[in-house]
Formats: sequence, structure tokens, C-alpha cells
Amino acid sequence: MIFSADGNRLTLRNGSELVWIEPWGEDSLRVRATRGAAMSGRDWALMEPVPELEAIIEIETIDATEPWNRNDPGKRRAAQVARIANGNIAAEVDEEGWITFKNAKGEVLTQEYWRQRNRIDRYCAPLRIDGRELKPIQGTNDYALTARFEAFDDERVYGMGQYQVAQLNKKGATLELAHRNSQASVPFYVSSRGYGFLWNNPAIGRCSFGTNLTEWTAESCRELDYWITAGDSPAAIEYRYSAVTGRVPMMPEYGMGYWQCKLRYRTQDEILAVAREHVRRGYPLDVIVVDFFHWTLEGDYRFDPRCFPDPSAMVRELREMGVETVVSVWPTVDRRSENFAAMAERGLLVRNDRGMGNHMSWIGDTTFFDATNPATRDFVWQTCKRNYYDAHGVRVFWLDEAEPEYGPYEFDLYRYYDGPALQVSNEYPKRYAQGFYEGLKAAGETDIMSLVRCAWAGSQRYGVLTWSGDISSTWRAFREQLQAGLSMGMAGIPWWTSDIGGFLGGMPEDPDFRELLVRWFEWACFCPVFRMHGERQPWYDHDAEHPEYVDNVLQITSGQPNELWSFGEDVEKILSKYLFLRERMRPYIRSVMEEAHETGAPVMRPLFFQFPEDIDAWKVEDAYLFGPDLLVAPVMEAGARERAVYLPAGATWTDAYTGEHYAGGQMVTAPAPLDVIPLFVRDGRQMDLFGKTRR
Repeated sequence: MIFSADGNRLTLRNGSELVWIEPWGEDSLRVRATRGAAMSGRDWALMEPVPELEAIIEIETIDATEPWNRNDPGKRRAAQVARIANGNIAAEVDEEGWITFKNAKGEVLTQEYWRQRNRIDRYCAPLRIDGRELKPIQGTNDYALTARFEAFDDERVYGMGQYQVAQLNKKGATLELAHRNSQASVPFYVSSRGYGFLWNNPAIGRCSFGTNLTEWTAESCRELDYWITAGDSPAAIEYRYSAVTGRVPMMPEYGMGYWQCKLRYRTQDEILAVAREHVRRGYPLDVIVVDFFHWTLEGDYRFDPRCFPDPSAMVRELREMGVETVVSVWPTVDRRSENFAAMAERGLLVRNDRGMGNHMSWIGDTTFFDATNPATRDFVWQTCKRNYYDAHGVRVFWLDEAEPEYGPYEFDLYRYYDGPALQVSNEYPKRYAQGFYEGLKAAGETDIMSLVRCAWAGSQRYGVLTWSGDISSTWRAFREQLQAGLSMGMAGIPWWTSDIGGFLGGMPEDPDFRELLVRWFEWACFCPVFRMHGERQPWYDHDAEHPEYVDNVLQITSGQPNELWSFGEDVEKILSKYLFLRERMRPYIRSVMEEAHETGAPVMRPLFFQFPEDIDAWKVEDAYLFGPDLLVAPVMEAGARERAVYLPAGATWTDAYTGEHYAGGQMVTAPAPLDVIPLFVRDGRQMDLFGKTRR
């Protein structure tokens, strides 16, 4: 192993392996390794400029711990060890190239997992397992990558994006590094050991936080690339991470209120009728969504004039009511679309390495456009700008199918402008959002926000509001959304939402579904974005045996009603209570959004984020903080009318309903009748939740 200091970078060379370790932001290091001729130069999620920081690099020559000749144990060769430090973090590299990361106190944060041979100075089984493995893929310049790190019994792991699982702590989990409908792989986590780690690689792979080792894999890539930071608190770690990947913009005012969606409002008249009814009933409404198949064909990116005869008048009337119009865009292009030929000829569509180029067959044979291609992003934005923004004043977009949702998810089949799908797929939703963000910004918009059904590391910088996809209307799915939202926040995506009541299913007349909807609505009031959605059953309002076609295009029904008044008067009374509560919370929400914009702090956050010194707070997975001062304990069990709530030590807590005070560091039982979600306010903060101030 040969070490050298190349400016601010520590370089390791061992035969064909080249390793770079360098400062990348305050208290942070970036590690890259390749067996190719040179590093690729791709920064992936690390898109923000970083300050020039002077690292401390030390290279020392020592006697090797192993004999030069096993037949002559007294003869030893000289070897080198090295250390690079940047503020609160240091990487120490031994003579074999094994890397250990420590904080400024000298405490081990994490270290590579090597099992090569028995050593004198540290235990190692002779398994011939490397911590860094770049295995050539025959006949290519690509590698199958595995990176291994030691496991620690005391470690807890939070973040990694959105997975439909029950556990908030991902220690013990195996996670696919790939996007799917309802799954967003955002490979950044915060460790209870005081560090944050970004797998800076958009390749398809897997991560396992095992009890014996932590292992990251990429099926195909050019190099290893990860970023690590040390921090004295989760907040400090998120601050450092967002500084190098980008911070979310300030949320527009309309984003903080109530959003109304359903499976689909089929016509202009349906949209306006719902908005007018909100006004008539005196209900606040900030956003209404024109969802999928409002278009002539997928890929045309324009209103169907038969259903939307005057979109400009619709947008104008809604805006006069104080309601923003959101329009759905899909990355699918129907072969019959007016844009298909031009996009295909210019190479703007995702390619197949083999077989047919049909990626989804639903209401038409479609191909996904290639969002990694700058020319594609420009073409799609210019088309949407002409047909929505310029023509009708639409300035907020719902970027659906952003994974993209291949049928099937055979990633070795597809190829992008940026490379094989196996190597670059996970960047797709970020690039998709980038096209609209940059287009809107160039058009002069400043309050930019896009609802996107997926995200990757760095998506937040493009004003992405991620939602959790087509989840089911079940209590299990409801419980899984809590950890999904918290995990997205810890992975650096502060704007997140779910479909209130779930998307797949839900009978408006069913009492059991009504209870689920009420509990979900109460919780959503304390999510970053408060948004009703769902297909609602039965799906069709006409004879399914005789579907409707117009010009050989299947027409999608509106589905069942999904408005506040659609579930009976008793439900409406409870929902409206939380609708007005959200309005009263606007000043607080605005301050929390400012904090996310300025520091990268999640909007909804695990209890330990604010109380890292409380060991018990790290174990709580069924309650959270909405901003710094409001503890939310959602009721996520059918029939429950009370629940236990842990109040973190280091603060006093006030029941938002009764005004009763509690010392932190204890479990309390909170009443939870159907119209109540338990809420506790921190340290006597003034918060007007129910129309009067309590202290």
C-alpha cells in the first residue's frame, strides 16, 4: 500500500486499486475507490459547492506487523499508515488499507469490515473477505461492488428513505436500493453512534444492516463512492448533510394548507363544483388537483378540450378563491401521442437493451421518457410550459410515476442517457423534478413545489414534495406510513405526505373505513403537507362490462366522492375540526418550514432528534415531533380510545386539550376518543390549537 498527500486529498494505491479520501464539507469526508484507469468525476448527490477546507494529513512509516518472510520471522518490511482529519472527523488507514473513522474525541464511529488473515495487532479471521470489493464484470469496464463495515451492537440506524415496513430503526433490516411504487430509496442514514452516512451511488443494489456486518452492494458501477460526517447531535448531522446535497426551498404558502384530491376529477365542472362547495361551507382550501387522464393521450401534455373546455377560466376562478391548481404529468409517452415520433427520433425515450420498447401497458402502450437526458427535460418542460403554464397559468405540477414504475422492474433491461439502468436508475426521480424546477425558475417563478411520487438523495433541492405512493386503505398501511414519513425526513427529504385514508380501496359508506379515515386525517393535520386522496370503491360509476371509449381511448371514471362531506355528518364534523386547526397552526408551520429551509431539519422528526441525550427517546417509534415543540401521538389501532405516550426527558409537557402539565421522562396514558389525537406542547410554548391559548 502506497500513501500520498495530493493537496487536500489522501491517496491510497495498492496495485490496480486507487482510493481517494478528502474533506467534503465541514466535519465530513468523501471516500472513492476504483480499479479502473481513473475516477469518473461524477458527484451524483453531492451537488452543492463545498468550502475549501484544509485537511490534516499524516503519513507515517512503521515496521509491518507481519514478517516479510515467514521462514525468517525476525525480518520485517517497512510499511506506511496514514490519517486524514477534517474538523470533527478523521479517517485512519492501516498498512493494509483498512479504514477506521473516528470523531475528534478519538471514539470509533464505524470502520471497514476485513477478514483477511490473523494479525498480531488486531483480531481477524482468515476468511479472505475484503472491506472494499470491486469485482470486474467480464467484458466490460464495470464492476460489481460490495462495501462492508463492522456491526455494532449498540447502534441504531434512521433514515434510508421510504420503505413499506413497520420499523423506524433500520438496524437488522435488508433494504433494496431501488425505487418502486411506494418505495423510495434515499441512501442516507443517521447513526446513534454520532455519524451520518450517504451511499453516493444511484446504482441498483442492496443494503443490509446486519448484526454481524453492514453490507452495501451495487450490481454494476464504475467506482465506490460514499460520504460520511460526524456530529454531536442528529440536528448537526442533518445540517452537514443538507449543506452538501442541497436544502429544500422555503415552502410556498399554499403548500402549508389543505390539499383536496381524489382518484380523478374528470371534468372542469367537477373541479369547480368541489371548490365552490368548500367556499359555500366556509372550509379552507389551498390546493385542488387535476389528476391523471385529463389529457388527450399520455405524452401530449395538454388538457382534453372535451372535458376541460376553458382551463384558463377554471384556473382563474380557482385562484380568485385562493386555490392553487395542480396538474398531473406522467413520464409515459403513448405510441399514438403527437410527441412520440419526435421524442423517439431525438433519443429522448428510455431505451431497451433487448426486446420491445414498451414499458407500461395501461390505457395504452407507453414508453418512459429519459429524465437523465438534459434534452428530454427541456423538451418536456417546454411542452408543458406551452400547454399548461403559458396557455392557462398552471404553475404547480404533480410528477407521477416518478420511479419510474416499470412493468416489469427488470433493471438490466433498460438504458438511459446517463448509462445502464443498473448503474443510474435511482437518479431518475431527482432528474424528473429538476426539469420542472429549473423550467419554472427560468420562467420567473420563486415559490416552486412539485408533488413527486419518488425521490433520491438531493431531490429536496428541487422543491420535491414526496408522497408515499399507492398504499392500501388498511390499518397496517396506515401504521407503516408513520415510519415512512419519519424515515424520509431523516434521509433529508423534509416535504412528505401520504394519501389520507390510503389510495387502494376504502368504501365511503363502510363504518370501519370511516374510522380509519378519521384517524388518518387527524394525523395528516400534523404532517408536512395535509392532503386528501384515494380512489375509493367501487371504482366504476358505469357498467364495467361496457367501458367508455372516445377516439379509441378508454375513459377513466371519476370514482366515488372523496370530499370532507362524503362520509356522513359525524365524520365531516371531526374532519372540519382539524381543517380549522391546521389553519390556526400556520404561523407555527411557517416557522418549522423556515427551519427546514435554513438547516435541513426534518419537519416531522423522531423524538430523539430533539432529545438525543434521552436513551428512551431513541426507542420510540409510535410518536414524533411536528417541529421542535409539538409532540404528536397518532392513534393507529382500530377501536382504540386511549394510548400510552412517552414524554421525553429534558422538557416539561402540556396536554394540548386539558392544559395539564407533565414532567418529561415518563410514560402517560392519553385519552383518545374518536375526535382526539393526543398532542403535547413542549415547555409551556404558546400554541393556539383549539381557539384559545393554554399555558
